[in-house]
Amino acid sequence: MSDNPSTPVPASESAQAPALKLKMNARARALNGHPWVFANEVEALLPASFDGEVVECRDRTGRRIGSGIYNSRSQICWRRLSRGRVALDEAYLREVITRAIGRRESPDCDKNARRLIWSESDDLPGVVLDQFGDTLVLQIQTLAMEKRRDVIARLLLEIVKPAPVEIIFRNDAPIRRLEGLEQTTGTLSEKTWEPRWLRIDGFDYWLDLQGGQKTGFYLDQRAQHMAVARHAKGRRVLDAFCNQGPFALHCARAGAASVLGIDSAEDAIAQARKNAERNSVGAEFLAANVFDFFNSPSPEQRAETWDLIILDPPPFAKSKSALAGAMRGYKEINLRAMQRLSPGGILATYTCSHHMHEAELRQVLAEAASDARRRVSVLEFCHQPPDHPVLVTMPESEYLRGYILRVE
Repeated sequence: MSDNPSTPVPASESAQAPALKLKMNARARALNGHPWVFANEVEALLPASFDGEVVECRDRTGRRIGSGIYNSRSQICWRRLSRGRVALDEAYLREVITRAIGRRESPDCDKNARRLIWSESDDLPGVVLDQFGDTLVLQIQTLAMEKRRDVIARLLLEIVKPAPVEIIFRNDAPIRRLEGLEQTTGTLSEKTWEPRWLRIDGFDYWLDLQGGQKTGFYLDQRAQHMAVARHAKGRRVLDAFCNQGPFALHCARAGAASVLGIDSAEDAIAQARKNAERNSVGAEFLAANVFDFFNSPSPEQRAETWDLIILDPPPFAKSKSALAGAMRGYKEINLRAMQRLSPGGILATYTCSHHMHEAELRQVLAEAASDARRRVSVLEFCHQPPDHPVLVTMPESEYLRGYILRVE
């Protein structure tokens, strides 16, 4: 039988195979290639006994649109694995893991620090895998993949070359609760992974992969660290929301006249200072709320200007309902930055919320430029790197957007 999604399913087969069926009036994006189906888009949910297993989904005429993982407890009840029929067994996992890693085997990809698996973009919904030297950091965010965690870990030890020494399970993301999963951390060896130095793009970073933020380091911004640093020579640089300080370190080494990194997290600032000292670069760091910093009551601080400002905030819009408030926050922070830039200064500004699309970000920047009464032009459009691949049928797979702007 053909795996073409438009092929009708024979009645005898349809009676045997568990399947979801879209409602007659559902405007499901899955009909146009999106890999998700929501619970309110199907005629009826399947019994909980199918949670974490593979089921088919069919359109209102009974035509199969694919095979995917199912969870009746999740708002996203179905996530497509394939347009055809597949089983989520060891053979399937071996094939898709091998294919995902093969996509990253290019001369331009630093094997010391890279993303190896990016969820639906690599046909492994809910699986995120980062590599840091001889250690893999694995996040699992769906029930079906959690049930196969041990098989996935064993295959990673076999497929990733050279074989990793340790796998850290960072299953502490709040999104796991939406799948009915507990939040946990641990290692394959069951030993604590001690923080250590790791070299990334010419700098040593003190990384806590088991207890730090996300998977230990924001790999999605690596290309941007170097892109922004190209504008840093001779400039006074402010790195806002600096975290561990990679933007600041790159700018300092590129010849910036001065560099100040600010972040509200005391532990991040302590780590940034440690990184700067280790790498012998002249960057200073301050623990402060970025909004409060820009709105300081001190006349001296409010009058201070910069030649290059980097804005890399955490996601203000963690849900679609929070988008309106997030846009106000993004506008406010970009407006303040534009007001504090010297004429001809550079603003590198980013958003890491997939709810905020290109049009919303452009609108925010246009409104900020108008209110600041500054002429703002685009030097570079910025996106997530190739090891975080974007599916054209899934806007949610693209979350990092930004601009490098000239402000006159």
